[in-house]
This record gives sequence, structure tokens and C-alpha cells, in this order.
Amino acid sequence: MAALASPVLAAALDCDGLKALSLPDVRIEAVSASPGEEAPDEVLPEGVPSLSPRATVPHCRVEGVIGTEIRFEVLLPDDWNGKFLMGGGGGFVGSLGFQGRFSVNRGYATAATDTGHQGSGIRADWALGHPERRINYGYLGVHWTTEVAKAIVREYYGRKAERSYFYGCSNGGRQAMMSAQRFPDDFDGIVAGAPAHDFSGVLAAFAYNMQRVFPDPEDLSEPVITAQNRQLLESEILRKCDSFDGVEDGFLNDPRDCGFKLTDLPLCQGSEPEDHCLTLRQREAIAAVYGGPRNSRGSIYPGFPFGGESAAAAWQGWITGPSSRLIEAYGEPSSQFGFATQGFKYLVFQDPDFDYSTYDFDHFDRDAEHLGAFLDATSADLSGLKESGGKLLLWHGWSDAALTAYGSINYFEAAERLEPSVRDYFRFYLMPGVFHCAGGPGPDRVDWLGALERWVEDGQAPAELMARKVQGGQVAKARPLCVYPERAEYLGGDPDVAASYACRAP
Repeated sequence: MAALASPVLAAALDCDGLKALSLPDVRIEAVSASPGEEAPDEVLPEGVPSLSPRATVPHCRVEGVIGTEIRFEVLLPDDWNGKFLMGGGGGFVGSLGFQGRFSVNRGYATAATDTGHQGSGIRADWALGHPERRINYGYLGVHWTTEVAKAIVREYYGRKAERSYFYGCSNGGRQAMMSAQRFPDDFDGIVAGAPAHDFSGVLAAFAYNMQRVFPDPEDLSEPVITAQNRQLLESEILRKCDSFDGVEDGFLNDPRDCGFKLTDLPLCQGSEPEDHCLTLRQREAIAAVYGGPRNSRGSIYPGFPFGGESAAAAWQGWITGPSSRLIEAYGEPSSQFGFATQGFKYLVFQDPDFDYSTYDFDHFDRDAEHLGAFLDATSADLSGLKESGGKLLLWHGWSDAALTAYGSINYFEAAERLEPSVRDYFRFYLMPGVFHCAGGPGPDRVDWLGALERWVEDGQAPAELMARKVQGGQVAKARPLCVYPERAEYLGGDPDVAASYACRAP
């Protein structure tokens, strides 16, 4: 791919002319002119509302293949802003439905990749017997697509992009962290949302939870943690801790302040209804979710903070089920169940018959050691990003039931211990009441890309940002979003207005 770093061209091509484009190890399969796509009015499932203005922009669409099977797509707007944005892919990817698509409506040339395989984002059977696909998914697919897309941009516009950015959430956030660590020269600025950067640890957490929530793989009809349990948990947590920040708004400003304990809830005696007590088995399963996976050597990965217990898009969809969509499509009750079983079968082991319910986590360090070589983006050494002049924004929702916010906290704190001046090029934000990538009762819309542009292009390091909750097309509430470890402190006045808060150290 180094051969793609050719000199800037003197003449641009039109859209149709890209059909004859010849690049090393690249096959152009389709080129078409598009009148543009209108972004949805609601927060996108990929969690990228900041990239999604409503206006449409006509563009040239290019599809192709790198090497054997890394499929890619590049969108080239007629009214180009001179910049390039690579969008991440969620889950196990497998398609071109990417997280940066609607940045084309902001004038960005933008690209995506399926990372070298096709399929549903929650299935991993594509990895069976295909080590090359595992490497492409882990890190090469994004890197090579970035190089190819930049070359296409140069050919089409007759000049290279002035700035290059990456935006991704979830696995897209892992791709963002991988780019910052392995390929720090690829992008001038990177946004990593709710990253699965410790992919090994995430798989461990998912499988550990499923052993306790669905202990019998032959009976997935009833989770150990019931809907009544979840409602009881959330109501008691909020009753005890919601007002700690001075505002009763249905979510916690910082779950670490809450001293709720499972032992605060009574154990069920006999045939008592589950809406006011827990059985011992239910308490143990819930404790596993909050505590994280462990083995005889100690903690493997952190557990989840309080928040989202009763929500369909949080604990229900990700941990306990039932998810009618997953049940109908795959016979699986929750997203963690799907990712855990698929990840262990085809990434940890090459064994379609793997049984999560009998797995001994004392073997996990040895069994998953090889994953770190191609999937984990856990190095706290960002010296390459510093030397390249790149910038990194990391954010995570406190009520994310897919990927624990504690994982991102641990990563940032490790990076700061290694390099005390890391905030010169790396900043981190926690979002109270926000679910995985988007959604939840807390303000979840932030113009991450705008903040990154100002940092990269104008030297304006982001401090306090603005987070908004949009309902029915209107801003229902707004709060300042603070650079970690600061958090928004209520000063008094209208709790739905950002001016009623200030960023303060805890």
C-alpha cells in the first residue's frame, strides 16, 4: 500500500472517469453519481448525530475491493470541503453500513470498509479457518482502506485532502484506538466513542455474564435476572442516589458516588413476588454484571456502573434480553449472548461447538493471549500520535450496558500515568445517563467532529463541550460536557439549561 503515496496530481477526474482508475492491488467494481442521502432526524443507530446534517449533498460513489476481499466504499461530494473522514464499523462489521456516511453532507470525502468479510455484525463464523480475515478485521482493513480512499480522493479532486479524520463508536471506537496506536500518521484527528478497545476483556465479560444470566444453554427462555429485578434495581438506585447532584432527573451524574449495595435489597423468602426482593441466584448474577469477570488470579475486566438497568436499549437489549429482533434472527436472547458465543467460538477458539456454560475462566489468559496481537488496542503508549501531531477525543456513556465506561476510564488514566502531558493531544469525556453510542435519558448529542476540527485546524483544545438531548426535533435539555475528571456541577436554576451547571473537579 505504500505505493499509493504518489505525488499530488495536476488534473482532476470526473465521476465516470474513476471507472478506469488503476491502483495497486485494488479493483474498482462500481462508480455512480448520487443526488445525496438525507440523514435521519433521530439519533442514528451508529451514534453519530454530529455527522448528520439534514441537507443532502450530491456525490460520486465508488465501490471496490482491496486484495482478495476487503470491500470498501468512498463517497466524494461535489462540494468538497477539502477533508477526508474514515468511518468505523460496529460489531463484527461485515458490511458497508458505516458510521461516517452522512459526513458527506458536511462536505467530507468519506470512506468505509467491511474489513475483509461479509455478514451480519453479530456473527463471526466468517473467521473459521481464515486467519487473514481475522487480521483484516483486527486492524489492516481500516488502514488499507484509508490509504486507498486517500488515493482516490487525490485522483478525483486533483489534490490530496488537507486534513484526515476518523470517527467510530463501539467496535468503530476500537478501530479508532487501533489507528491512534498502530497507525498514528493515518489521521490528523480521531474520535473514539465507547470503544471495545480491550476486545479480549470485553469477550470475557460477556461470556462471564452469560454463564450467570443464562446458565443453561438449552433453555434461553427465562433469564436469571428478570424484568422485575431490573425495575427494582434501578428504582432503588435512583431513590438512594439520584438527588446526590442536586437534580432528580432519572440518571446519575457520576455512578461512583452512589453507595448502593445489593445487600440493601432483601432476599426473597419462599414465594414472595420478585418486585421487591432478589433470590440468592439473582443477587449473584447481578453482582457479576456490576463486578466484572474474575478468575482465581483476580479481576479480568471491570464490571458495569449503575445505570440503564430497566431500559430496553440498555440491560434488556444487551445483557438479559429478551430481544425479539435477536431471537427472531438468530435464536439468541441478548447482544452480549450473541457476541460472547460467536467471539469464543470463532476468535478465541476455532470451535463451532464451544459451550460457554462450562468454560473455566482460569484458562482465559492463556486461551485469549493471541487475540491481543490483532484485536486489542490497549497500549497506553501514544507517543506515535504525539510525534505525528495528531489529536484524540475519547468519550463514553456512563449508562452504556454494552461496554463498560470503566474500561475507558482505566485506559485514559493509564495513558496519563505514562505521559502526564497527554492531555495536550488526548482528552476524555464521560456522558451521564447515555447508553451505548447514543440514547438514554442523558444528553447524548455532541458535535465531536466540530470540536476535533477546531483542535486540529485552529489549535483550540477542547475544554467544556455542549451535550444536548433532542426530543421531537427540539432540545429538551442541555448540559456542559466536561474534560475528565471534571464533571458538571449543578449551580441552581432550570436543570434543563446548560447555564445552570459548571465543570468542577470531583
